[in-house]
Amino acid sequence: MELKPLDDRVVVERIEEEESRSGRIIIPDTAKEKPRLGKVVAVGTDEDLQEKVKVGDKILYGKYVGDEVELKGKEYLIVQRADILAIVVD
Repeated sequence: MELKPLDDRVVVERIEEEESRSGRIIIPDTAKEKPRLGKVVAVGTDEDLQEKVKVGDKILYGKYVGDEVELKGKEYLIVQRADILAIVVD
């Protein structure tokens, strides 16, 4: 089974940040914010969106956006075009 988003939606796999340290204090995972950086896994059927966002792109998305979906033990986020803030270029 795979996810094929419709219209202006994008399926994103979150990119987890490394463990945070502040001096000798380790910040636990439960105190961290969810990452807002992700890798595009699938792009919807909107042709304009397909020209701008490609599978494999790293994107930055809004703080409280999208719908969480779990598939084959992995968590994904489905976001709309308006929720994508930027494409990250290394």
